[in-house]
Amino acid sequence: MSGFRTVSPRVLIVLALLSVACFVIAQNATVIVRGNNYREKLRASRLALLSQQAIKDHRFPKGQEIDLVNDPYATGMIGQEYTLITTDRGVIRSKLTATNPNFGAVMVEFLTRAGLEEGDVIAVSLTGSFPSLNIALLAAADILGLNPLVITSVGSSTWGANDPEFTWLDMEDLLYQKGLIRTRSIAASTGGGEDRGRGLSRLGRRYIEQAVERNGIELIRERTLEESIAKRMEKYHEAAGKRPIRAVVNIGGGVASLGASINGKLIPSGLSMSLARRNFPVRGTLLLLAERGIPVIHILHVQKLAKKFGLPAPPGPDQEIGVGAIYFTERLNCAVAGFLLFLLLLILLVTIRVDLAHSLLRKTSTKPEIHGGAL
Repeated sequence: MSGFRTVSPRVLIVLALLSVACFVIAQNATVIVRGNNYREKLRASRLALLSQQAIKDHRFPKGQEIDLVNDPYATGMIGQEYTLITTDRGVIRSKLTATNPNFGAVMVEFLTRAGLEEGDVIAVSLTGSFPSLNIALLAAADILGLNPLVITSVGSSTWGANDPEFTWLDMEDLLYQKGLIRTRSIAASTGGGEDRGRGLSRLGRRYIEQAVERNGIELIRERTLEESIAKRMEKYHEAAGKRPIRAVVNIGGGVASLGASINGKLIPSGLSMSLARRNFPVRGTLLLLAERGIPVIHILHVQKLAKKFGLPAPPGPDQEIGVGAIYFTERLNCAVAGFLLFLLLLILLVTIRVDLAHSLLRKTSTKPEIHGGAL
């Protein structure tokens, strides 16, 4: 192979730089495409928005003003700080974040990733603390054709559904009567400490009992938290009948669902296909059902969930439906990557051919001449 010319170092450097440049361009050449269940997510969020508007119109008929200091975007979904049915302290920023109707799309994401199909039964625990998220879940369940079995803890933390005359059960009934949702609670408890209103006044507990009564819901009123949890499990299985419960959903910090307040921090927010076994001090309905190997959807740390799915926290004045990472995914542009690969291969091929031709030409030009007649 003497005389064969190797590719010059300069050419190799240029080719290496060109390859790196093509890689960087391809890596950054992305396209935005619709995510899974795009239409269902849009429908759920639109339904959540309509439901919020119905509650706003009921709470604030013409002539009544919304407190724009605590509800700056006039959602109508922010309650008062303290009332007689306020069970504990909430964070107003989280309550404002939760009013984004695009959480309907987040709920669709969780429910579909859990493998749920039309007709499936899910056990649901709600409180009055996040009425907007309650609406988002029920809207998503309706759009997907699921059967939620809902048990509500009526009490609410600050800034939630804590109006004694218009609790979450009243909101639920209003939306049901207007045909915006298809689900009503199968039972309800006072909520708060021990799930029986510990920390509330007698009058506050009475207001909650009246709300349960006027909405025609069965009241769970047991002597201990353990008995309340057992009663809830009984109600879920009674309502499910022979149908299996395919998932369990918890929104808020209801003690009968979690078992203890600390459990809300130990259980990951969002969807968990299975929960790691821990030494929980008390097992609420969520944990008891999770032990059967069914998916868990736990909604508590609202701002973290909003950030994860590209929703503003808090949402801002224009809560446009269909905006956010929950609806779209970013993927590599295969057309650009394919073209760059073709271009790079073409350049390599041309470089090799030119180098080979140059090498052959050089070998020919250096070949010794043979003179005729020499003996």
